[in-house]
Amino acid sequence: MASSTVGPDGGRRLIAGAAGDIELIVDLPAAAPRAVAVCCHPHPLFGGTLTNKVIHTVARSFTAQGAAAVRFNFRGVGASQGAHDDGIGETDDLVTVADWARSRWPDLPLWLGGFSFGSYVALRGAARLAPALLVTVAPPVGRWDFSSIAAPSFPWLVVQGSEDELVPAAGVVAWAQTLQPAVRIAMLDGATHFFHGRLHELQDTVSAFVVDAAPAAGAASDAQAYIE
Repeated sequence: MASSTVGPDGGRRLIAGAAGDIELIVDLPAAAPRAVAVCCHPHPLFGGTLTNKVIHTVARSFTAQGAAAVRFNFRGVGASQGAHDDGIGETDDLVTVADWARSRWPDLPLWLGGFSFGSYVALRGAARLAPALLVTVAPPVGRWDFSSIAAPSFPWLVVQGSEDELVPAAGVVAWAQTLQPAVRIAMLDGATHFFHGRLHELQDTVSAFVVDAAPAAGAASDAQAYIE
């Protein structure tokens, strides 16, 4: 049976989704959250799960900046029920998790993050969720159909490795700038698709973006923002 109770220590939970249960992990900041962040893992048919080190690093970056970070397994991964659906059902999973998170932390801004395939899903879901900011790491331009992706109207960071062996860096930059001229692009020189040995730089890059895009001043910090 699905459970959606978040205790003071966060932790692993199951919530109800369109294809069955969705497995998620909640990581809480040291103080009362000032935002809620939902993070999407890479392609499930190639080993992507919520424990992937890159999306875990993105979640840690969000938590370090005061957000309750929610990582979840797409349908058919881990304890999440259902089967892979080429990004369509996975977008529905993201919206379900974001709605759940917003119900637990009402009135807090929503941040979205994704890595590789998870970036594609985060971009698709952003049009429905209207987040306060978006972080996409190595979006798989050229490997998935990005033609229907709406231009983000909110602060957006693209983190890309210059030596990405799966996604050509130049193509990512050209696509992102066409979609949103003001997009912030962080090119990590020499980094590969999985950012081997560069995760600390990835975390610093995401944290710096959040500091600029969502400064703590004026953000919710009252303990009542945390819903047990």
